[in-house]
Amino acid sequence: MKPRDIAATFLIACTAHAQSSSVPRTPVTDPRPLMIAAIDSPSGTAHGVLTGDTADVMRRKFNAKTPVLIDVTTEKRYAQAGCSRLKLKFWQDDVQLPGAAGPRTQTIEFGINYCRDGRPPRSLS
Repeated sequence: MKPRDIAATFLIACTAHAQSSSVPRTPVTDPRPLMIAAIDSPSGTAHGVLTGDTADVMRRKFNAKTPVLIDVTTEKRYAQAGCSRLKLKFWQDDVQLPGAAGPRTQTIEFGINYCRDGRPPRSLS
């Protein structure tokens, strides 16, 4: 399954709630640079806006003209250098789902164990 299909599936399956977007955001074509930025950040956070083909597919799929936003938060730093448990949140305002009364904010959150080299940590301690 392609990353854009995975992201679209996540947005379809998620619950809606309104959120604010007042933080500076880095344009990215996939979340990996934000994941590394969150690992490296003293605050453990990184914020971005999805660009490129995947973002275009998602906007068309959900009939939304708003950007797809990504927030990454470090939930735990592991003993292995450069490895953390991350929470990724993708969200978009004005998403129109089939059968829904009107547009709304759609959000999906999930966790991942991730290291700067793209692999999972050897240990979760």
